[in-house]
Amino acid sequence: MSDPIVILTEEPLGPDDRANIKKLVDGGDAPLVVLVPANTERHLLVDFLEHLSLLEVAKAFRELLAAAPDLESERAEAAGALAASLAALEGLGGGVTGEIVDGGAVAGLVAKVKELDAAQAVVVTRPHAIADTFHTDWASKAQDQLGLPVLHLYAGSGFIGDS
Repeated sequence: MSDPIVILTEEPLGPDDRANIKKLVDGGDAPLVVLVPANTERHLLVDFLEHLSLLEVAKAFRELLAAAPDLESERAEAAGALAASLAALEGLGGGVTGEIVDGGAVAGLVAKVKELDAAQAVVVTRPHAIADTFHTDWASKAQDQLGLPVLHLYAGSGFIGDS
């Protein structure tokens, strides 16, 4: 059996993401482990600037004024994203498992990669203009901590992030 591939995602994986992951598996039997953080630990100012940079002015102010989500709703949203992701990847590699990560998303990815002695890690996110530009995105942070290449894919597309 091949080394596992650990996938950290902030979005429910879909058909485009399946196609990207299928290329990584390349017909092999690598088990896939999907991690979805219960709390994405976003920063209000960074989120605001990202929305403005993408010309999402209404969304920027809507999220700025929104109340902080409660832990139960965040965990329920993560459970839904995990279920959708597992369904999207069903039948690939040597099987698909997953879990919700409590605490830091990057810390969870690093711990799981080390626990499984995985040779490959993948991060799937929406584009984050500020974090991606200054290499403070999850993939860059994980790569720094793991010392191995971390593939950064943008959710729902074939685009690869720069990490």
